[in-house]
Amino acid sequence: MNKGMRGVIGRAMATMAMAVVGMVGLLASPALMAQQRNPAQAIGETVAERTSAHYRFERFVVTSQDGSRRWRVNLGIPTGKAPAAGFPAIWMLDGNAALIEFDDSVLEELAQTTPSLLVFVGYDNQLRIDSPARTRDYTLVADESENGAVIGGGADAFLETLERQIRPEVARRAALDAGRQTLWGHSLGGLFVLHTLYSRAGAFQTYAAASPSLWWKQGAMLGAPEQQFIANNAGHRARLLLMLGGGERAPDFSNRDMSNPRVLAHLKRVSGAPSGAAAELGVRLKQVPGLETDYIEFNGLSHGPMFRASLMRTLHLVGGIRDRSGEPRP
Repeated sequence: MNKGMRGVIGRAMATMAMAVVGMVGLLASPALMAQQRNPAQAIGETVAERTSAHYRFERFVVTSQDGSRRWRVNLGIPTGKAPAAGFPAIWMLDGNAALIEFDDSVLEELAQTTPSLLVFVGYDNQLRIDSPARTRDYTLVADESENGAVIGGGADAFLETLERQIRPEVARRAALDAGRQTLWGHSLGGLFVLHTLYSRAGAFQTYAAASPSLWWKQGAMLGAPEQQFIANNAGHRARLLLMLGGGERAPDFSNRDMSNPRVLAHLKRVSGAPSGAAAELGVRLKQVPGLETDYIEFNGLSHGPMFRASLMRTLHLVGGIRDRSGEPRP
């Protein structure tokens, strides 16, 4: 490691330590009282179940070799004729939740601007977010949960599933332009997008990492994975859209139950990276030859609303539709 990189890592670790101290202080405040998020929220009816003049939807399920894991893929295929090179594709993690954010006006505009395959990679249930499954699939290394259980660490296995099972099935169902592929993910999904960029830079051409959970395993992604990518990328061309909500720099915990020890333990875990880690990462990655990095910060937005905002901004930047990132879900 060169002297400059040691300095960057050293400053990051010092800032991280200060963030942990500050977080603990916040957690102790009796004013931070709230209710927890709803982990059982269902997706309900989506555009995949409705008739559209612009897209037709197909669904298939992929099962792990041991039969214990099932991924549901909703595939939106433009009704028009495929280009000679095939359709560009926008792959979305947390596919069940992403599907909710689409309505027919988005489909119509996509069909009229840049008709793209829409690949919603979710889980084979009706949950908007399947927290245990995404924690397993989207994290490179295992960590310890609030109750002491070992969780995560399945990113490489999931990436193999994407490449060896899901992508061939998508290509079988629709003409795919292998040179125009976008991968979008939010939170832990954003962390997985970075992992994919670092380890499989040729798998996609655009990587949209929204509010990436850089805190996972005390900032593990900010260490060796980043350094190895910078050292070995060798000018491979790719585009990175790195997005963060301005409100995530000073998060509001007023919607959390601060009397719950597990909530306190979780919030302490998410202090594993400094609040400015994403912006600083963007600065470093801008220096990587061949990597076009855009750091985009959404003024005032907190972590949750960044799901829709980042997805809509990605559709705007990649698919050419009107920017709906500041609009609520229809």
